Amino acid sequence: MNRNQVLPQVELSSDAGSLRKVNLCAHQAYKGNGFLGIRDLPRVAEGASKVEDGDGFHWKLETYFEDSPGAESRQFMNLGLKGQIHLVCQRCLKDCLLELSEERRFALVGTEDEADAFPIEDDQQEPLVASQHFDVLGTIEDEILLSLPLIPKHPEGACEAHVSTFGAEVDKSEVLEKRETPFNILKNIKKNS
Repeated sequence: MNRNQVLPQVELSSDAGSLRKVNLCAHQAYKGNGFLGIRDLPRVAEGASKVEDGDGFHWKLETYFEDSPGAESRQFMNLGLKGQIHLVCQRCLKDCLLELSEERRFALVGTEDEADAFPIEDDQQEPLVASQHFDVLGTIEDEILLSLPLIPKHPEGACEAHVSTFGAEVDKSEVLEKRETPFNILKNIKKNS
C-alpha cells in the first residue's frame, strides 16, 4: 500500500448490537467510542456482585495500517477501556468496587496459522484474526475479563477477613459443636422413627 494512499475511515456505532459484526477485512480504517453497561456484557455480568448506575466501561477503538519494510502493510487495532464493576472481595466477602483502565494494541492477521506464528516475544501487541464478521463486542468483553483480578480484594486495610476465610482464627470447639455430620443426621432420623 502506498503511504500516501488515504483510506476511508468508518465511524463505529456505539450500539452493542452493531459491534457484533464489523468487517475488518475491508480495506478501510475504523474509529469509534462509547459506553457499554454491565448488562450489555453478559459474561462480565455473571461475575458482578451487583450493578449500579454508572457501572460499565467506556471503550475507544481505532484501526489503522502501518507500512513495514519489504512486506505488505499490516493492520493494527488499538483498544482502550476504562470503567468500573462491583465484585465480591475474597477477603471479607462483601461488595468491592473495582476500577479498570486498560490499553491494548493488536496486530490483525488473516488466519489462525499467522496468529500462531506471531512472535511471542512481542509483548506490546497481540495477534488477532480479522474477519468479515468480526465481533468487536466479544473482544471488548474478553479484554475486560482478562483484566479482572483472579482474586478481587479491597485495598489492604480497607476490610477485615471474613471468619470463614482459611487461616482465620476460630474457636474449633465452637465449630465442632455446630457442625452436623451426615452420620449424626442419620442417627437422629433413626431415633425419631
